[in-house]
Amino acid sequence: MSAPGAVADGAAPVLDPLDWGLAERVARRVAGREPLSSSYLGESLRDDFLSVTAQAERLVAERTGLDAPTAARAQVVDRASWVSANVRSMQRLLEPLTARVGQRMAGSPVAPLGRRIAGTETGVLLGYLAQRVLGQYDLLVVDDEGSADAVYYVGGNILALEKRYAFRPRDFRLWIAIHECTHRAQFTAVSWMKPYYLSLVSETLASIDPDPRRLVQALARAAEELRNGRNPLDDGGLVALLATDEQRGALARVQALMSLLEGHGNSVMNRIGCEHVSGQARMARVLHSRRQARGLAAVLHKVVGLESKMRQYEIGESFIETVEREAGPRAIDAAWRGPEWLPTLDELSDPHSWLARVA
Repeated sequence: MSAPGAVADGAAPVLDPLDWGLAERVARRVAGREPLSSSYLGESLRDDFLSVTAQAERLVAERTGLDAPTAARAQVVDRASWVSANVRSMQRLLEPLTARVGQRMAGSPVAPLGRRIAGTETGVLLGYLAQRVLGQYDLLVVDDEGSADAVYYVGGNILALEKRYAFRPRDFRLWIAIHECTHRAQFTAVSWMKPYYLSLVSETLASIDPDPRRLVQALARAAEELRNGRNPLDDGGLVALLATDEQRGALARVQALMSLLEGHGNSVMNRIGCEHVSGQARMARVLHSRRQARGLAAVLHKVVGLESKMRQYEIGESFIETVEREAGPRAIDAAWRGPEWLPTLDELSDPHSWLARVA
């Protein structure tokens, strides 16, 4: 990525519209530090997660038939390291978009202020998430070795929940590992899943027009939604609000895919947990309550689209539950045949129509 203010071949300077360094500093400050991560309790995390991740992979493969071609690498990090990894990921992912925005900002007297505002807002959001995330498998997050295949565990957050709710550490860690290893199996054992997902992300970003007039049009749509009695932030937050009709089609495919994968991940985690994790039912209740944000947190979730992310768990789980009840525990395997076999957003709410289509 070009440095802020860099000039190429006599062209106008291209300014990155977001101060990534500021974003990382703000995120680290908001995230804070979990004291337990540096205590004697934290010393057990690395070896424990190496062990439970290997066990989780075996259990997931037996349950789902999705056998990852390589062994997962467990990586225990603190909040600051999680922030750094995700800032690098966002910067790399958004580079095509920020370059286009930067070209439009070149020479603008308010550009420096805009960069700082965008960096601060991004930092606050990442810092807030860093306080809550337990585990993460994300194709877009690259570790220090340049690989996007690590399974991350935020040690301090896990230790804090274990202490607060008196969870048995080994069981809770295995339960978290099952969920993340299920996601890894979805992307590594299904050969077409990774390129398909990345193509959807690229399609969405490539079609975004940074023209300020888009904001005016988006606000007009929001006003129309309000007149019709709907909250314009209900379906994906500001991201969906600013999208064109074409972009909303791509977003719908992303939302449908993520609902399926999140629901499948939760279903597998809970089904395996019932058999192999002591106290799984109480763990599930606690994590469900953590997703039910209230007050200012609820507003934040709705504005940035996190609320839609949380609904993905519920919609996807309900879909998986109905499919398995009506057609058996491996009926969902039809979805792994190819992109055209995936359920649409409408079919997620009507599992029987998907079953009829893929029968």
